[in-house]
Amino acid sequence: MNKVFVTKEILPEETRVALVPADVKKLITLGYEVGIEKGAGLKTGYSDGEYTEAGARIFSSPEEGFGFADIIVRINKPDDIGGIKSGTLHISSFDVFNHGEAIKQYAAAGIKLISLEMVPRTTLAQKMDIQSSQMSLAGYYAVILAASRLPKIFPMMMTPSGNISPARVFVIGVGVAGLQIIATAKRLGARVEAFDTRPVVEEQVKSLGARFIKIDLGEMGQTEQGYARELTPEQIELQRQGQARICAQSDVVITTAKVFGRKAPVLLTKEMTAQMKSGSIIIDMAVKTGGNVEGSDPNKDVVLDNGVTIIGGDGLERFIPRDASGMYSGNIFAMLEHFWDSEAKTFKVDTSDEIMQGCLITNEGSIVHERFKDQ
Repeated sequence: MNKVFVTKEILPEETRVALVPADVKKLITLGYEVGIEKGAGLKTGYSDGEYTEAGARIFSSPEEGFGFADIIVRINKPDDIGGIKSGTLHISSFDVFNHGEAIKQYAAAGIKLISLEMVPRTTLAQKMDIQSSQMSLAGYYAVILAASRLPKIFPMMMTPSGNISPARVFVIGVGVAGLQIIATAKRLGARVEAFDTRPVVEEQVKSLGARFIKIDLGEMGQTEQGYARELTPEQIELQRQGQARICAQSDVVITTAKVFGRKAPVLLTKEMTAQMKSGSIIIDMAVKTGGNVEGSDPNKDVVLDNGVTIIGGDGLERFIPRDASGMYSGNIFAMLEHFWDSEAKTFKVDTSDEIMQGCLITNEGSIVHERFKDQ
């Protein structure tokens, strides 16, 4: 397998492309052949001419590209698999926990499926981790979005006509996105506080100049993948009580708390948001997986009776497609390079490799990933 095809994304709101010209050129140097669907990079700012200069072939339709491809790379899961040949390797973000039937279809069609969000969170696999690369950018943009919508400035300012106090930003969930939110909000001059159920992140929060909020939830920890463990109903209630006072004092609250493979916990109830100041901004970055904020909507802003605005922060990395595409493309290149067999001149589906074991969902007509075999 050495023929890679990049499709144009189907979702109208998607602005990214799975491979950028610089990485196309590197793949061709490595030994791959690369094809791009016509116009695939236009929303990101890359013309077809830039891809041909990098050495790629331009295909006028996805079907034409599928006929060429051994490997298909894209950002999102496609609506259907029509036209994809048996034996093709499909690489994308797939949201596998919510698309069990689609996984079965891929297996039945003989399509090998790699789901990029399942890449293990290890040091070796870090360069392939789209969760880290994309959520870091989404966290950055969440702060820019909040600053643009908040009716006050972020930094403290001393002027002849009076002093302006800094905005107070509260971050719930200190993973990759949360750390970038803290760093960006601090650079803009805000006073930042943060909470996470994993006490281990306290030092990271403090190193960025923010205050870590301590709430005693009892025994906590994280999964092998580095995600927060799911809270019990009792722990969620304790967390809500501990956060209510901080939220009421905050100008901006940004929630990032997700539980891998499960519905996001509701951490801000209607009673809590009703206590917040008029003009305050809430951004719920877990809105796609159920939402951390009661009443958040992935499709529109929600303005509460008390003047608080809740913004559904799904896919914020799409608002900065140039860098988001560059980082996603770097993740794809790292994977294609890691599994490149230089002697055989092919991508090797090495099922003995721990990275491949973590993200390969279907292979040779079967569901092979342990977490999805019995579903």
